[in-house]
Amino acid sequence: MQPMAKGNSYGAGPSTRQLRVGELIRRTMSDLLMRGEVHDDALARMSITVGEVQITSDLRVATCYVLPLGGKDGDEAVKILARNQGELRRLIGRKCGLKHAPELRFKVDTSFDRMDETRALLNREDVRRDLDKPDSDTDGEADES
Repeated sequence: MQPMAKGNSYGAGPSTRQLRVGELIRRTMSDLLMRGEVHDDALARMSITVGEVQITSDLRVATCYVLPLGGKDGDEAVKILARNQGELRRLIGRKCGLKHAPELRFKVDTSFDRMDETRALLNREDVRRDLDKPDSDTDGEADES
């Protein structure tokens, strides 16, 4: 097996450290937004959920997946957060006690849309019929073709 190229997103997945720091940033970001600690009137008028934070292996870039309450105006929320990226980065660095606060990038969280699409797919009549069909290969033997 050949080694993966640096920066390739297909690998063993995030390390425990990446997951731990990503979750710390997610909780801190949620807390900052909930408490209104960022001085922006447009941001204060929005209730934003931080669903996930993915961080690069060098901990230099954190991608925050966000969604406003109600699921509307996601692009507007991303623009407002990007506009306040410097202040958020400074606050996160201070509150998390990180040596280097990562660059923050924001994307609309589409996981709820994907869940709805999956649910709709599983509820389709042809899929339900296939799922309800009993397996014909119940004796444990594989097809010998």
